[in-house]
This record gives sequence, C-alpha cells and structure tokens, in this order.
Amino acid sequence: MSERPGQGLTSVEAARRLADHGPNRLPRLRPPSAVRQLAAQMLHFFALLLWVAAAFAAIAGMPELAAAIVAVVVVNGVFAFAQEYRAERASQRLARLLPATATVVRDGTPTVIAAEDLVPGDLVSLAAGDRVSADMIVTSAHTLRADESLLTGESTPVEVESGRRLAAGSFVVAGEGTGEVVATGHATMLAGITRLTHAATRPRSPLDLELDRVVRTIAGIAIGIGFACFVAARVLGLSFHDGFLIAIGVMVALVPEGLLPTLTLSLAVGAQRMAGRRAVVRHLDAVETLGATTCICTDKTGTLTLNEMTVVEIWTPVGVAEIEGIGYEPIGTVDGTDAVRAAVRRAATSAAWCTSAWCEPHDGRWEPRGDPMEAALWVLARRAEVADDTARGVPGSNGTIVRFPFTPERRRSSVVHDAHVHVMGAPDAVLPRCSTPTSRIAAEGALHHLTARGLRVIAVAQRPLTDAELPTDADAAECRLELLALFGLEDPPRAAARAAIEACRRAGIEVVMVTGDHAGTARAIARDVGLRVGDAPVLVGAELPRDPDALAAAIDHDGTVIARVDPAQKLAIAHALQSRGHVVAMTGDGVNDGPALREADVGVAMGERGTDVARAAADLVLLDDSFETVVAAVREGRSTFRNVRRFLTYHLTGNVAELAPFVVWALSGGRVPLAIGVLQILMLDLGTDLLPALALGAEPPASDATIGPLHRGHLIDRHVVARVFRRLGPTIAVMELLAFVGSLRASGWHLGGPTPSHHDLAAASGAAFSAVVLAQIANAFACRSEDRAPWRLGRPTNRPLVGAVVVAAALLATTLFVGPLARLLGQAPPTATGWAFAAAAGPMLLAVDAADKWRRSRRRRSHEADASRP
Repeated sequence: MSERPGQGLTSVEAARRLADHGPNRLPRLRPPSAVRQLAAQMLHFFALLLWVAAAFAAIAGMPELAAAIVAVVVVNGVFAFAQEYRAERASQRLARLLPATATVVRDGTPTVIAAEDLVPGDLVSLAAGDRVSADMIVTSAHTLRADESLLTGESTPVEVESGRRLAAGSFVVAGEGTGEVVATGHATMLAGITRLTHAATRPRSPLDLELDRVVRTIAGIAIGIGFACFVAARVLGLSFHDGFLIAIGVMVALVPEGLLPTLTLSLAVGAQRMAGRRAVVRHLDAVETLGATTCICTDKTGTLTLNEMTVVEIWTPVGVAEIEGIGYEPIGTVDGTDAVRAAVRRAATSAAWCTSAWCEPHDGRWEPRGDPMEAALWVLARRAEVADDTARGVPGSNGTIVRFPFTPERRRSSVVHDAHVHVMGAPDAVLPRCSTPTSRIAAEGALHHLTARGLRVIAVAQRPLTDAELPTDADAAECRLELLALFGLEDPPRAAARAAIEACRRAGIEVVMVTGDHAGTARAIARDVGLRVGDAPVLVGAELPRDPDALAAAIDHDGTVIARVDPAQKLAIAHALQSRGHVVAMTGDGVNDGPALREADVGVAMGERGTDVARAAADLVLLDDSFETVVAAVREGRSTFRNVRRFLTYHLTGNVAELAPFVVWALSGGRVPLAIGVLQILMLDLGTDLLPALALGAEPPASDATIGPLHRGHLIDRHVVARVFRRLGPTIAVMELLAFVGSLRASGWHLGGPTPSHHDLAAASGAAFSAVVLAQIANAFACRSEDRAPWRLGRPTNRPLVGAVVVAAALLATTLFVGPLARLLGQAPPTATGWAFAAAAGPMLLAVDAADKWRRSRRRRSHEADASRP
C-alpha cells in the first residue's frame, strides 16, 4: 500500500521498491533465432530427401545434378524464410501496449515519470484517453469508464468504481480517477497473457503432414524401384558398381526436384490472391490449411456485425417512432406523429444527461468516442433535434448535481439535473421502479416486440424533484419514475454475413461464435445472421465443462454460441475442437486472443480494429474484419489444395518419363543406350516443366464456384497414383522411347548391333527429349481437371499456363537449335522420323487422358443411377 494515504510514495521508497520489483516491463521472451528459422526451412522432411538425393547424385558421378538440387533447396529455403521471418513476435508487440509515461504522486506532488519506473504502491492519475500502465486498484472515480476489450473481449466499456481492479493495457474512455498500483511488469495480468501466448504452440499444418506422407511415398517408390533395378542389373550380368550407379540414377530421377519451389510459389500465389480479397497471409502454409478448415470460431462484434450501435425504433406511451440515419452520423429523421416526436425528444434529452460519450468526424466519417451504445444515444439526441448544448452527465456540468453510475447489480444509471432525476438502464431494472401501471403493461408488450427482433433495449425514465429534495443514494433517487421510452438499438449485421455462413454449411464447415459479450446479445446476433439454427446450444464461459472430452461434446455443434469467454477458455475451446478431428480457424482482435490464435490451426486477426498482438500471433490478417473475407480465404485455400494435386500429378508424370530410359537401359543390359541424360533431366525438371507447373499452381477457382464440399483425401492417393504410374506416365514414356528407338532404327541401328554414331545418338536423344516436352505441354492442360478433358473446360481462364507452354516450347527450340547448349545437353535436332514420333506424343497423351476420364465418368454415373434405384 501507499506509504501515506493520498500522499503517494516518497522518492526514496519508490527507488527501493523499484530495486526490489524491477522495472515495469513485460517479459521479453526471446523469439526463435534467425539461424534456427532458416535451418528449419533447409532441414524439413522434404528438404532432407532432396539433400539425400543430391548426395546420391554426387556419389553416382553426376555433380551437375547434385549442384542443381542443392541450389533448389537453398533458394527455396531462403524464399520461405524471408516470407516468415517476422512471425513469432507476439511478445515483443505486447510491450507497445504500455504507455511511455504516467502521472503519479511522489513526495505529495503530481509528477510525470516513465511508465517503466512505476512500482507497487504508486498513486496514478487516470483521465480519459489514458492507457493503464500497471495493474491497480481504483481509489477514487468520477464517471470513470474503461475499455477492457483488449483483455476480456467485452466490447462495451465498463463503469469503474472505487475498489475495482484495473488491468494494465486497459483504456480509460471517460471520466477521471486515481489508482494504486498493485502489480507491475512480470506480475501483471498482461504479462500472464504474454507467457500464455508464448507457451502456445502452433500445430503442424495439414499441408506439412501431407507433404511428409508425399515424401514417404516418393521415397518408398524410389527406393523400391531403385532396388529392383539393382537386382535386375545384377541378374543381367552387370557389375555391383554399375548396378549401384543405375539404382542411384533411378532414385534421383524419381525425386521431383522442382516440387519444392513449385509448392512454395504456389502457396505464395494463393497468398497474393487472398491479399486481393483483403486477407493478408503471414505464414504460407496457412493458405492450404484454410482450405482444410472444418470449424470456424468467429468473434461477433465487427466480424459478423458492423460494430455500429444505432437506435432504430423507439416505443413511447403515446406511440412508436422509427429512426432513420446512417451509422453515427448525427443527421437523421424521427418518423412519427407530432406527439410521438415530442415524446422522443423528451426521452432523448433525458438519456443525453445520462451519457458521457459523443461522436466526432474523422477521415470523412463519424466515429464514437466512448461507449458505442452511449454514443448511439448522443446521435439519437441530435437526430431528435435536442439542443446541441445538452451536457453529457458530467458532475457539476450545466446544472448536473450528482451522478449514480451504472453497476452490474443495479443495471441502470441516473443523473440529478435541473430538478429532475434522469434514469437509463435495462428494462427489467427500470420498469419495476416506474409508478404508472398502465405504461408498464404496454411497455412489457413493446419490450417483447423489440427483443424478438434481436434489438438491445434501453429503458429511459425520469421524475421531478421537490425544492427540498436532494437524493444522496441511488435507491432514493430512482423511485416513483415516469417511463419515457424504450429505445431499441441494433448493431447491424454485415450484409454478406448470412450468405457467408450458408456457404460454410454447404462446404461442410461448422461455425461457432466465441465472444466475450453477453449471452443474450450473442444469441440475438447469431440468430440474425443465421449462425444459430434449431436447438444449437448457447453456453457461457463460466459454465463450460472443465473435462476436455465433455467440453468437446458440448461445443462441437454447428451454430453453437459461447459467450463471456476468457483467454484460457478460448484455448481450451480450440484444443477441444481439435481433439474431435477439426481443423480450427479462430478469429480474434484483442490481446486476450493471442494464445488462441497461435494454438488454432489457423489464427485469423482483425486488421481494422485488431491489436498488434493479435496480428502478430495470427496466420491471416483481415484488412476489412469481415467474416465474408474469411470464407473467401477458405475458398482460395481449397483451390490451392487442388492446385497442389494438379502440379504434383504433372511433376510425377514427368518423373516416370525420366525414369523409363534408365529402366530400359538396365533391362537391356546396356544394349539400348540411355535415351536422355542427367543434364536433360535437369533441364526438364527446372527448365521446361517448371513454368507450366507454376501455372497449374495458380489455376483460379471456377468462376461459378462456391467454396464447395471438402473432398480432402490425400495429395497422393490411389487416383493420382493410377493416373501417374498406369496411364499418363507410361504414355509419355512409351512415346519417348518410340521416338528414341525409331530415330535410331531410321539411321540403321538395331538391337545388338554396333553402337550408334555420336550424331545419330544425339538426334535420337533430341527426339526423346522433344517427345517428353511436347507430351508434358499436353499434360499441363490435361492436369487442369481431374474429371473433364481440356476442351470441355470452356473458355481458358488460366492465362499464365498459355504463356508457360509458349516459354516451354521456346526452351525446347533453344536447347535443340542453339549449338553450344545442345552439345552441353548431349542432343541435336531430331530427324523427320524423330519429329513424327515426338509430335504424336501430345495428342496420344490427351487421347489416353480423355478416355480415362470418360470411363471414370461413365462408371460414376452408373453408380449414382444404381444408388438412386429403390
């Protein structure tokens, strides 16, 4: 406690306590070092596979391929590191919430000191606009109101009375007072949230887990085929050394070196498209994770609503008035009879004396200053043409004698002004104190009507005072009242919120409201936007089950509303839903949301009204705070998953074509020369194939598509394996080998004959290389859809793909006809026979692909017809 009540601490005592407790700073938790972050990008599972492939390539005497693979890993790692270097800084951003200075009483005199020099026992002055510097107990308060939404999630500022605790990081929005510091630095509630945020660990994304599976699959296939080739080579009489080199060459050929940069850049393209939809991605893998989302935990205020309190309807004893206006603009109309408008003006005047908020223009729009609900009453007074000089309930201002502030127990406030008591509060707290039974009965019917519309209702009443009467307590003042009006206020739902929630349901995504607001308000908004349907539960944070399994069972329902939630409960909610197999996207804007945003599979922060802490802890930042933007981002995420499957199919198909020459060479005992060499494989992977793969990674969603149902499956499933290893890959491999062998046969070579001349071998290799490139160009268009042939997709929407295949064709011509480059790759322009086989590769692949899609479509229609039969 203070050394001397009301006199504050002495400078000597303050210095001693500063030495004991330390400076008033939040814990500075060290983020991961840049070296560790960079190493993580270089040493994840897929990168390790490429490192092993590079080592094998070097062992097998292919240093060029080894160097290229190393370059791919390094360049991709640096790119991904640069994208995410600024992440994991939530604890540093929290420090910005503490003000630089505070006014304290030292040696009996008000003194401005650095906020970090505050110590327990200091007396701190509080005024409107101040941010609270440390945890303190309020020792005096005059209409003191504080916004604690950054810590509690409660959107409405609260009345602060003497004896109440204020947490560091809160805002003083109105009034004045003093507080005695009880906790600083590491001991504050804000510091506890800092530690909670740091302790929360971001779970591995579905993409990370799926890539692990892809790598294991590719590694298994590569090792299996490599071992089989080694055995075959030994059976055919090759030496152990030659068989080992063949096995390594096969395994390296099966590793899609271009997959890693293609994946990273595809995610970057998805992130760029999300930015175009006003959603900024902070972690690239969050792009795909959004597509896997099965449950969105959304805030209410500002996300589903506009966060603009407005009086829209008023009941008075003489009739009902409708109020028209836009947002907080003080210009509007009161629609009603003359008697009703007069009653509204009287009620608005009385309410104005009870409020301490107002609105003022800022950047072309009117914005509230103070409690948004009270600001809405200030706007009503202006629209009702109440005199502009009406006071805002400040003690001693314009005849205001005394104010009895709102308390949770009374749920009303009152002001004694101009020989009247003006009262405002919850209807069930005001109506029993009114002395006109007829008005009360009518008011209860009106109250039912207003609440049924989901409006927040405020009752306004007054009574005159006799000359000798001066109430000294609230109960004595707030009695024998005359009910003036019931105000119906709404925070308008966002126009697109209902459609966005319906889109989520069609896509198999549960939507759960998690808010710090009152349960009644949350329930009404949930109903208005279509979030709560049927008998979906409405729960209160304090009543949530502590047992994780019971909590999961209670909240895992589409349309659940959970109100009055604190940070620890928000974390528990995320964990509970994840334990049920959900991929959880959690929205938030306050300091209290930081831990849950980190712990969720996708943390979504508000860009307009969110704190630095929430934005730093999140994976996605919404620039417009709209739920519709979350849904648009989910759609982009699902499109990105399909794109990853597209270019993965494309990459692996090319790898089969690269593998085939090694297999034929091994099975023939070396009598059939290698159709393509290591440098040609490198040119295919990182040259001609890379741009079409990137274009497939940027394939836009169909113009008429909604989010669509979640058909997640795996990146590599039986369907992809069948397309790659049974149809598309073998087709290209056969056409490649036909072009190679056909060219050699046309030059006079036959199996078992003398080795072809260098010129004939280079021309045949050029034909094989051309067949692969031209077939892959056709394959790029075939991979745009897993169900429809390219010519059935309608007007081309992927313009980058058209440009990419043009570049691939240009690279093919360059590698064939530019002498030095052709000689480096070991190839030459094909003969007429070679060109004929190469040119047929593309149409052949499209024919095989179309036949396969037609067959699967016919089988699917047959199954659907069988299922529809009674």
